[in-house]
Amino acid sequence: MPDADLSQILACSPVRVVFACGALDQLGACVRDEGATRVLLVTDPGIVAAGHAERAINLLGDAGLRVVVFDGVRENPTTEHVAAGLSIAQGGAIDFIVGLGGGSAMDCAKGVNLLLTNGGEVADYWGVNKPSKPMLPMLAVPTTAGTGSEAQSFALISDPVTHRKMACGDRRAPTEGGLRPRLAILDPDLTRSQPPAVAAAAGIDAIAHAVETSATTERCDISRSFSRSAWELLDRSFERAICQSSDNQARADMLLAAHLGGAAIEFSMLGAAHACANPLTACFGIVHGQAVGLMLPHVVRFNAADGNNPYSDLASDAFELADRVESLLESAGLQRKLADLDVPRARLANLATMAAEQWTAQFNPRGVDVDSLCGIYESAY
Repeated sequence: MPDADLSQILACSPVRVVFACGALDQLGACVRDEGATRVLLVTDPGIVAAGHAERAINLLGDAGLRVVVFDGVRENPTTEHVAAGLSIAQGGAIDFIVGLGGGSAMDCAKGVNLLLTNGGEVADYWGVNKPSKPMLPMLAVPTTAGTGSEAQSFALISDPVTHRKMACGDRRAPTEGGLRPRLAILDPDLTRSQPPAVAAAAGIDAIAHAVETSATTERCDISRSFSRSAWELLDRSFERAICQSSDNQARADMLLAAHLGGAAIEFSMLGAAHACANPLTACFGIVHGQAVGLMLPHVVRFNAADGNNPYSDLASDAFELADRVESLLESAGLQRKLADLDVPRARLANLATMAAEQWTAQFNPRGVDVDSLCGIYESAY
């Protein structure tokens, strides 16, 4: 559990947080206290198989709430998943949404919320602050220590044809009808059910969030505090959490760190590692955590190559930080070269063109263009 300093930092989170082992038991009371009567639970088959969805349904029911369930979310949710969830939501007369699962479940829940309240298509909201009507209140329950989506006002939804990720954001406060969840329940017990490969990829994603948010052009005092605290937790806990799933403290540290990294994104955005990772997922189906983790050390070295250290909040030497990230990748059994993931070298220029078009590229601490991004891909090959 967090020490006094971390508790103070957590109090600055953009959402109200309930953080404790067994905290899921408070789900029904939390939702009921928000004035809800009919709840849409958005989750995925893995969470159903683990028994978490049934438990959530029972907790909500015991609190006197009626529940409808959409459990068809898949990794990297598309507009098709959102449409399927929307169909169920429209028939349920719901007034509250719960997202239970990894980042995909939470993003899909936000996507459903967007269309249920504002109409239209997901593409209509690609960008920032495009919804005009208030969203339904939402509570998020992450079951992986990775995306930190529960702290963010953005939904990442993919186009099923082009596979491009559409970042749809609404910066209004939750009390003003914004897209960000009002509450987040962080229960480390829920992360026990993560398959090792999922835990590794999710954890590396959290590491990338901590590292990138510490250095972006948009960083501010509060985001830097979140980034620093997230990195400290991840640096000391990642290897233990991956190699010893029974280490309760390490899993708690990871879940908290993922949330803090997500909160940092809300204030500071991301950089070139994410810009490079998204085309790898879109074109080759590489899991996001693997993709962003592989690219991260090369982006860190690129950003420090001009003699500056934009990562000074995390390490006195950026190149040592890059080496540390690579050692964490190795400990998690993740690949460190694009060639080992069957990415053809002939595609690097195309990938660089796609990366240059990614929204996060503009927040990188050192300016990037197609040529420099191609060089980063080459270094990772």
